[in-house]
Amino acid sequence: MLINCVVYEDGRKLADIEVDDIGAWLHRPGCFVWVALRDATDDELHRMQQQFDLHELAVEDARHGHQRPKVEEYGDMVFVVMHLLDYDGDDVHQGEVAIFVGPNYVLSVRNGSQRHFLGVRERAEREPELLRHGAGFVFYALMDAVVDRYFPFLDDIETELEDIEGQMFESGSARANIERLYALKRRGAVLRHAVAPLLEVVGKLHGGRVPAVCAQTQEYFRDVHDHLARINGSIDAIRDTIGTAIQVNLSMVTIEESETTKRLASWAAIFAVSTAMAGIWGMNFEHMPELKWAYGYPMALGVIAASAGLLYWRFRRVGWL
Repeated sequence: MLINCVVYEDGRKLADIEVDDIGAWLHRPGCFVWVALRDATDDELHRMQQQFDLHELAVEDARHGHQRPKVEEYGDMVFVVMHLLDYDGDDVHQGEVAIFVGPNYVLSVRNGSQRHFLGVRERAEREPELLRHGAGFVFYALMDAVVDRYFPFLDDIETELEDIEGQMFESGSARANIERLYALKRRGAVLRHAVAPLLEVVGKLHGGRVPAVCAQTQEYFRDVHDHLARINGSIDAIRDTIGTAIQVNLSMVTIEESETTKRLASWAAIFAVSTAMAGIWGMNFEHMPELKWAYGYPMALGVIAASAGLLYWRFRRVGWL
């Protein structure tokens, strides 16, 4: 679906145009065209391919989707794929945006994501001095918007991890914490799969040999690279922390099970002694003097109670009860 199709000149918006008029504006000096599509159909992509003379391999990747973040050059055109992350309840939904950038055009194709880039266009139009850089600045603005949307996911993971760490040593919380940690680990993996390849992609857009369309905006792409490097470093630190937290929680589960075993063993020992004594006096021997003694029964109860009390005190003292 076509979101908008706009032509710009000297950093300012000239007009919204029809798709069939794109070719005419591309031949006008000093102008560039910015087109945005969402969940584009094959027919829409075919029309864009004809208007912008896009390479068929890049169009095929945009059509099929499910690409790894990457950058490819086809002559003077740059083709970039980035992952878009959205929340779907408690899960993270992964979409995709494919961007075609040429000397005088930018075409973005968003698939599987409800988050639009209208704010990026509004921001660019408020900064005509930057928009004068043309397609290269628009390319940077779109990439910067994608990367900035990764930070809330990172912050949410860090916040929940801190919450889990605060509950880690609370009794009975270990098993629930392990489930939450594994859920965080999955979310961190999704974020890493979006960030790590993109870090390599952006590294090719500044310093050394860069595509011609990015030559005037290298410092902006270096800023994006710094943001990605910071996110990637945080993901590595979070992954290590989650691994440590999982081990600690598994140890807590083992400790809790050990404490339960100690309690059961203690009570078993107490009842075993009482049962043994009752069993001895319950044997059918004819000559058992204390059975005929007037105080035999109270004495037996006293011995059993004293033995049980002594064992209870001992187990209590060593922390088993």
